[in-house]
Amino acid sequence: MDDKKVLENFRRQKIATIEQLVQWLKCSVITVRRRLKEWRSLTSINQNGRYYTLPEVPVFDPNGLWRYQRVLFSTHGNLKQTLVAMINKSARGLSAVEIARLVDLPFNSSFISRMARVPGVKREKHEGRFVYFSAGPEIYTLQQHARASDRKGAGMPTDSEAVMILVELVKDPGIGIEQLATRIAHQGQWVEPEAIRAFLERHDLVKKTADTRQ
Repeated sequence: MDDKKVLENFRRQKIATIEQLVQWLKCSVITVRRRLKEWRSLTSINQNGRYYTLPEVPVFDPNGLWRYQRVLFSTHGNLKQTLVAMINKSARGLSAVEIARLVDLPFNSSFISRMARVPGVKREKHEGRFVYFSAGPEIYTLQQHARASDRKGAGMPTDSEAVMILVELVKDPGIGIEQLATRIAHQGQWVEPEAIRAFLERHDLVKKTADTRQ
């Protein structure tokens, strides 16, 4: 298969491994890596970086993430660079749970805990949870104020967040509250499960979720 046909196949399949590309190109691993560099391909930030995609294929969400068949790609670089970028971009910092949901890591992942030692990030404990903030003084202050306001506020989703919740509930009436939070996080917003629960209870929708005790 020549390069043109390989690229067509690559775009159609969306993602590929080194092993697949070796078979398509009938060449060595070294040559495949050279081609990937020429094509400016992106490497997955999960699945041990085994997967590649062409730069024109992904449609990235507001967090700069794209998922395909449980494989995750980022506009920010590797996983560590991605977490730093998302923490600095977030309005109120990100808890370990929020980070885990965004990048499909276990909540107790050691990778997340190591972010406390990464330049540009600072970690603090808020209401029993570790929260990761920007180390930049100005952003950090804004994030702290936003998180404090969340605690003082009514704890209800905004109108746009409420629409997202209802859309997901219509798509999947049996969805759980934690799953709702995850789906919305994948769309670039974070809504606390407690806020989702309060919204559903106010509108008598809580019975429609699969497990309101989550």
